[in-house]
Amino acid sequence: MAKDRTPDKSRATGGGSSRSGAGAGGRGKGGRTRPPTQVVAQQRPWGLIAAAIAVVVFAAAVITYAVIEVRKADASKVESIDEIAGAEVFDYEGGQHDDGPIEYPESPPVGGPHANMWADCTGTVYDVDIRHENAVHSLEHGAVWFTYDPDALSDAEIDTLAELVDGVSGRLMSPYEGLDSPISLQSWGEQLKVDSVDDERIKQFADLMTYKADSFPEPGATCERPDFLAAPLLESDDAAAPAESSAPAGADQTPAS
Repeated sequence: MAKDRTPDKSRATGGGSSRSGAGAGGRGKGGRTRPPTQVVAQQRPWGLIAAAIAVVVFAAAVITYAVIEVRKADASKVESIDEIAGAEVFDYEGGQHDDGPIEYPESPPVGGPHANMWADCTGTVYDVDIRHENAVHSLEHGAVWFTYDPDALSDAEIDTLAELVDGVSGRLMSPYEGLDSPISLQSWGEQLKVDSVDDERIKQFADLMTYKADSFPEPGATCERPDFLAAPLLESDDAAAPAESSAPAGADQTPAS
């Protein structure tokens, strides 16, 4: 007689436990729990973006300022002495040297006979009234000579004027006793007199006439004169000494047409 077959409860239970254990609670072999998967949210670099925007804004501001300044400079720039109101023009020939005191028709002089030694004009700011005959020789080399009445300008105004001269080759500056205006600028054959250091014509004249090759007799001549720089000759020395020789400064000077 055949035996009644019954399920093996222990086998069935064990099998079921194994299968249910693998599927419930994330348990694997040995009963260990798998760590939950962490999802990291991507963060936007807001700090870097803000910094980049700030740099762009700053650069735009700098460029805008530079463009405005260039346009202002271009607006005040002149191409001819005729564009500078009040500038006077004279015709002089160069090359006439005389080491004695010379009487000039203009004050300060703007050309004519002059001393053999030129005054250093490498952006030199003198604090003494240098000998005019030496300064005129510097004009012959293409320099612009800034002069001022020391009694008419304050120390701060003198410093402001000197900023346009100091270190700029082809320029020199000195006080000028008895000047009939607070400030006077000279190049070879040109002159401009103004009342204020803030007058824009000062810079216009200096920028136009410094080494302006078609307006002075000796283009390419040096402005360096270390011996004069070390021991400037003074106009007062001529006034104290009797004249040994003189030249008719007005003989080669005629008004420009």
